[in-house]
Amino acid sequence: MANIQPELWIDRAAAAVAFYEAAFGARVLHRVGEGDEIVAQLAIGDAAFWVSSGGLEGPRFSPAAIGGATGRTLLVVDDPDAMFAQAVESGATPASEMADEHGWRLGRIFDPFGHEWEIGRPLGHWPPADGRRDERGKPSNHASNNRHSDLPNSPNK
Repeated sequence: MANIQPELWIDRAAAAVAFYEAAFGARVLHRVGEGDEIVAQLAIGDAAFWVSSGGLEGPRFSPAAIGGATGRTLLVVDDPDAMFAQAVESGATPASEMADEHGWRLGRIFDPFGHEWEIGRPLGHWPPADGRRDERGKPSNHASNNRHSDLPNSPNK
């Protein structure tokens, strides 16, 4: 068995757990420590992730400590529009509104702790058989419609 469970390093870990519960309906599976000095495993549906303390001192740096996030987490849900709205209502900042792009229904937020999230779902079967979809999620034979066709090692080059 294999799966990936990212760990988010946050300067206010206890508040982050409360935010993820309110914004995403996350539930706490495991938690050790007290206050902001915690390690917690959460789950949104079947997707698990971890929250732990981070800050300026390292070795775990929070987004606030480095002036931005180093990645983005994709949260795939059945109703991304509702989840996006719930996250914003809970305190997230929209980075891009919900829209159909690259074969997905997507919106992007920053949580109150500086982590970037992409909330969405594929518009059709995913992944596409040939790896390419147009903006509406329909099969496409044009490399320019591929989300990663601009990458140097893209199979579309």
